[in-house]
Amino acid sequence: MSSTVQRNILLDKYYSLSVDSTGFDILALEIFDYQYKNNLVYQRYLKILGFNVENIQNIKEIPALPIQVYKHHDVKSFETQPVVTFESSGTTDKLRSKHLVLDEGLYRHSCKTIFEDSFGPVEDYCFLALLPSYLENQNSSLVYMLDYFISKSKYSESGFYLYDFEKLYTSLEKCEDEDIPVILFGVSFALLDFIQNRNINFPKLIIIETGGMKGRKKEMLKADIINSLRETTSSDHVLSEYGMTELFSQFYAQDGIHFESCRYAKVDIMQLNDPFTIQKNGKPGILRITDLSNIDSCSFILTEDIAIKHDDGTFQILGRADHSELRGCNLLYAG
Repeated sequence: MSSTVQRNILLDKYYSLSVDSTGFDILALEIFDYQYKNNLVYQRYLKILGFNVENIQNIKEIPALPIQVYKHHDVKSFETQPVVTFESSGTTDKLRSKHLVLDEGLYRHSCKTIFEDSFGPVEDYCFLALLPSYLENQNSSLVYMLDYFISKSKYSESGFYLYDFEKLYTSLEKCEDEDIPVILFGVSFALLDFIQNRNINFPKLIIIETGGMKGRKKEMLKADIINSLRETTSSDHVLSEYGMTELFSQFYAQDGIHFESCRYAKVDIMQLNDPFTIQKNGKPGILRITDLSNIDSCSFILTEDIAIKHDDGTFQILGRADHSELRGCNLLYAG
C-alpha cells in the first residue's frame, strides 16, 4: 500500500471519528504504523531506543517523541514541501519549534471541531482576540486558529487587538449593549493588563486565557489569574486553553484549571525518572499527548510540562520540567 493511499484511509477514519467514539485507540495504532514507515525522524528515534514496533499492541506502549525534537529536526510524515510552517514564539536569537504543515484544512477542521464540541458553532460568537505576543510572530498557529474563527463569525465586531485596549473596551461595551455573545480570547499577561483600572461588568462574557506571562510579568498561579479575571469582569465564564505549536489539537478547561481530553487528543502522565512508564493518577509527572490530528507530523508527543491526571480523566498543568529531570529524552536532540 502506498503512503498516499494509507494516509487517505487514515483521514477517512479520522474525519468520521465522533466525540464519543471507541475507535480512538485503533486509529492511533494505525497512525503509529503509518508514521513509523514515513516519518524518518520518528523512525530513527525508535531505532535508537531499540523498540520492537511489532510488539506494540496498545497505544500506551507507543514511545512518545520528545517535544524538543521539533526545534532541531523537520518532524514530518511526508516528502513534499510544507504549505505553511508554524513556529513557536521566542526572540530572534532563540531556537524555535517548527511544525511543518501539509494540509491547512486538517488544522482548521481540528480546531473548529474541538471548539464546537465544547462551545457550539463558531459562527455564533464574536471573537475578540488579545494576543499581542503571538501577533508579533507571523507564523503562530494560535493566531492562525483565531483568524479562522474570526473569518467564520457572523459578527463584524470580531477582530484582533494588539495593544489598543481602549478600542477593545469600546468593542466589549458595544457587544454587551447589543447582547452579542462574546469570547475574549487572550494571552494571560495582556488580559491582566487590560482589566487593570477598568470597570468591566459583563457577566455573560466568556474569557479564554492562554499562554502565560511570556516573560512580560511575574509568573502567577493559574488559579490566581482566573480569580482575578472573574472578579474584575463579573464573569463566571473564565476558561483556559492549552495548546502548542507542535500540536494540531487544543484542550479546554471549563473552570480554568482542569483540562479535558478532546475528540482527537488524549493524555497520559509519565514518570519523571522514566518517561516510558505511566505515572499513577494523582501524582505529578511529564505530560504525554496522543494527538490524532498530527497525522502528517508525529501524533505521540512527550511535552516538557509537569502535570497531574485525575481519576475523572481531567488534568492540571503544574509547571515546566527541568531538563535534568527528563532522563532518556535527549537521544535525538543533536545530529
